[in-house]
Amino acid sequence: RVNPTFLNLPRAIYISIPLVTFVYTLTNIAYFSSMSPEELLSSNAVAVTFGEKLLGMFSVIMPISVALSTFGGINGYLFTSSRLCFSGAREGHLPSLLAMIHYKKCTPIPALLVCVRTRHFDTHNLINYVSFINYLSYGVTIAGLLYHRWKKPDLFRPIKVNLLVPVCYLMFWALLLGFSLYSEPLVCGVGLVIMLTGVPVYFLGVHWKEKPKCIYNFIGEFPKGGLCPCLLELIDIIYVYI
Repeated sequence: RVNPTFLNLPRAIYISIPLVTFVYTLTNIAYFSSMSPEELLSSNAVAVTFGEKLLGMFSVIMPISVALSTFGGINGYLFTSSRLCFSGAREGHLPSLLAMIHYKKCTPIPALLVCVRTRHFDTHNLINYVSFINYLSYGVTIAGLLYHRWKKPDLFRPIKVNLLVPVCYLMFWALLLGFSLYSEPLVCGVGLVIMLTGVPVYFLGVHWKEKPKCIYNFIGEFPKGGLCPCLLELIDIIYVYI
């Protein structure tokens, strides 16, 4: 009997991606048809400026909607990214410390701490940093999927999609990545350097197997010492209940 998840997840992907693309396209058409290029370039928040221009007294809806959308996006990011780090650590691809979970609620608190970061950059550069790093990571991941489909066709795959989907994704990925490199080469270079800072972390935390015993003792005692239990409990409350 086929697990319903293996059927519903591809359906959710096939339905959600065209739907979100359609909504984003209509949104951009609304922006460009109602605002001049000068207004778009001078605005710090295009959606808010759009609301102030067209919605009148109801323009307050726009910042509230943007805030809710941002909160929902961050919530989804914390749920997915922390568990990616947690799963990677369980498979031996990341330091074992990230595979620890909360002893009561079974949430991956150390992996969550890695994902919760405060950044102090200009908004424009921040978007470019994150976009470039995300696009590069996603593209390499999809390329790895195609590589394994080619080299290991007999592997068990609970969820399998038509090859046209990843191939089309890679084509658009190359286009977007090329535009980013052309328009912001310095920002993309800095983003690449930020990614490469993970290389020494991998070699020290994963590849180096013969670590001194004191390091393993520290990892084992880390959740128990000092302020850590209170801090982790507070983070877990915020993460789970808010």
